[in-house]
Amino acid sequence: MLRYFKQLKFFFIVLAFVSGIIIYLIYSALDNEKPLPIYQPNRIDASLVDSTIQHKKKYHTIADFKLLNQNGDTITQDTYEDKIYVADFFFTTCQTICPIMTDQMHRIQEEIKNDDDVMLLSHSVTPEIDSVAQLKRYAIEKGVDDSKWNLVTGDRKQIYDLARKSYLVVKDDDSEDYGMVHTENFALIDKDKQIRGIYNGVSPTSVDSLLQDIRRLKKEYE
Repeated sequence: MLRYFKQLKFFFIVLAFVSGIIIYLIYSALDNEKPLPIYQPNRIDASLVDSTIQHKKKYHTIADFKLLNQNGDTITQDTYEDKIYVADFFFTTCQTICPIMTDQMHRIQEEIKNDDDVMLLSHSVTPEIDSVAQLKRYAIEKGVDDSKWNLVTGDRKQIYDLARKSYLVVKDDDSEDYGMVHTENFALIDKDKQIRGIYNGVSPTSVDSLLQDIRRLKKEYE
């Protein structure tokens, strides 16, 4: 009987040791998440990508830009230097998906308001309507924090090119004057101006994933 208990004791010691190793490996795997993917034009829905770059497989980044925000300030890549940011395309008179998207962007704003590494950027797809004054009225109405979130307007072609050749989130309406069919897509951009995620901006669950991915992305710079 005594010999039996000694054998049982040895078994439990081995079991505890093996269990410890398994638990360690699981926690190590959870603690070492894979980096977020870097999105390239050839891996994105072709309807969102300008035909001139649909073949591009690597080295895609957001192009330089120069636009005006809700306060009439000039917004460029320098404004987002060394920042992670979320970008989208909208227009202030939209009565369908834009109010929902704006609410979700506001939700992100509240989550990142004390995080100096993260900002937001919303581009108007109707710049001829969305003047600086119109954007300011909209910003006040929607609770936009000017220090975290820029609503921008400017040259229609430049915004079109940003949407179709940089952020890859807006459809072409096939018109000859750079028409855009804005979508609900949000793009997560890293500090190197690369797309690291695309999300459904009207889905709270998808925005949950975006917020989680912001935290994952921040770890890459630690």
